[in-house]
Amino acid sequence: MESALSLSVSDWKKVLEGWDERTFYAQVLFSWLHGKRAVSFDEMTNVPKKLREKLALAYGIDQAAILTVQKSADGTQKYLLGLSDGKAIECVLMKYRFGYSLCISSQAGCRMGCRFCASTLKGLDRNLTRAEMLLQVYTVEQEAKVKVSHIVVMGCGEPFDNYEEVMGFLRLVHDEKGKGLSYRNLTVSTCGLIDKIRDFADQDLPVTLAISLHAPNDEVRLKIMRIARAVSMDELLEACRYYIEKTNRRITFEYLLIDHVNDSPQQAAELTDRLKDLLCHVNLIPVNAVPECGFLRPSEERIRQFMKVLEDNHIPVSRRREMGREIDAACGQLRFRKS
Repeated sequence: MESALSLSVSDWKKVLEGWDERTFYAQVLFSWLHGKRAVSFDEMTNVPKKLREKLALAYGIDQAAILTVQKSADGTQKYLLGLSDGKAIECVLMKYRFGYSLCISSQAGCRMGCRFCASTLKGLDRNLTRAEMLLQVYTVEQEAKVKVSHIVVMGCGEPFDNYEEVMGFLRLVHDEKGKGLSYRNLTVSTCGLIDKIRDFADQDLPVTLAISLHAPNDEVRLKIMRIARAVSMDELLEACRYYIEKTNRRITFEYLLIDHVNDSPQQAAELTDRLKDLLCHVNLIPVNAVPECGFLRPSEERIRQFMKVLEDNHIPVSRRREMGREIDAACGQLRFRKS
């Protein structure tokens, strides 16, 4: 049964037209589902009873079960949610000065094969629907009693490997009749699916694009990221240039610092040469060690040296605030250990 949460206002209008019902109810239904967060059509008291009965036969209103919540001293909360088919997914709630940010998953598992990531250890189970992405937001807001102001699609899975559903999610969560988040408060990450980067550029949405780079050259990238077998750094950076030229928006390059793998000053210098002509920002992330992956966090001295090389070469750079280190905060870690 299709989820009612997946339908936009225009989708509902088409459904109602096909049923010879008044299309006026399209916005009413959408508001109940995404604004008031109705969990049953019976709650929709300003919708005719016969239409409610028809809707209940044709559509379900998905719910997610909270299987586990891990809470960190810094306020970070990691959720393991159960879906209707028994699959488990993760999301992470983080508190910042500007409000609450939620990192959501786009797939159950992942097939990209990045060696540092727990999400891929058991491969890909399936793509998530746009409704299941929304459920992560709605479930966490209700349980934590907070309003999420920023969303990053950077949890389990490769978002651009589930491109159409992710795009549908972005539009649904932006709709003013529902959650109503500004596109500028949304971020989508990719490890480098270049055709989709170009497609995303053509959409010209003011959504932040983050690229999981993690290496200064193909040799290092091949050691830690399977996508490098199919896409060279030259090809990836050319797609990034297309995105910047098309949108005039800055790209964020995520760079996971792994001890004695990609964290030397020489590698930092090589990275600056790669990025010096791009409108970009580098986000350095000391690896959250996953024992099953075998990679270690660099020393503070190596992190500082790497960052200083970028700063000295006028590459905009920041270090991600480390949150939830005493819980299973790494992508896919909680799901892997509970499965």
